[in-house]
Amino acid sequence: MEVKSSRGSSRFFGIFMVALGAALFLAGPGLNQVSAAGEVFRIAITQAKSGAAQKYRPLETYLKGKGVAVQFVAARDNNDAVQLFSTGKVDAMFGGSGVCATLIMKDLVEPALRPLGKNGNSTYWAVVVAPKGSPAFDGKASYFAGKRALAAPLASSGEYFFRSLPGIDAVGATLLPAANHGAAIDALSKGAADVALVKNWVWEEMKGQYPQLEKVGEDRGQNPDGTLVFAKRADKALAEKVKGALMGMNQDRSPAAEEVREAMGMKEFIPTTGKDFEHTIGLLSRSGVL
Repeated sequence: MEVKSSRGSSRFFGIFMVALGAALFLAGPGLNQVSAAGEVFRIAITQAKSGAAQKYRPLETYLKGKGVAVQFVAARDNNDAVQLFSTGKVDAMFGGSGVCATLIMKDLVEPALRPLGKNGNSTYWAVVVAPKGSPAFDGKASYFAGKRALAAPLASSGEYFFRSLPGIDAVGATLLPAANHGAAIDALSKGAADVALVKNWVWEEMKGQYPQLEKVGEDRGQNPDGTLVFAKRADKALAEKVKGALMGMNQDRSPAAEEVREAMGMKEFIPTTGKDFEHTIGLLSRSGVL
């Protein structure tokens, strides 16, 4: 499906984010079983590429050891996440900056913490990828004139970055939906588009597989990565227990804590506030969200 950049009813194209990895993750044996003695804390998850949800498995075990029964819920996309929080079906979410910022703007959640990666980073940004030898991205909408651009829907390093560029609706670009950032890179390598806008860390992880592609530019702002946000209507005491357990894990060197750090590729959790989302919210605002 091709959706041209316009402000009509096609402003935001249909969501095609792959939920298979999350579905398999959620269907794992015993994942949604909760102890009869404890109240379940429902955490939604999103993923930037297929299979990414698997990294949260050890977290369930760790929190259970701290007396918190966890149920993970798949958020298929931005709109699904909004519905989950609006209807009180989840208490928290680990999500990308686009969906988290949307929920913050709708006053449905408060950010709590995010992982600090082993590489020392806790943020990400959009990069523009194109076939080798392509012109460098100059930061202007005119770069995309007449081009087909692949991007993950409703992502701050995908569709939102593209739509935030001043004048993008007037340059005749065609925005193509990709299931996720990894799928956008793969499709670009097969000639499905002229450029792709993707999350920088996904590109760094995958670029070795695609020597025919290169980064030609990037966003100059950064977005919080993998933030845990709490629903404003969640049980406050239980939310604080979860937050305390995760922040306390920073000093915990038990095998269970080490397994979480290894699976999530992180050093520790760091506090996160609405101020950390200023760039992301700016992107969304310029894109026409709310």
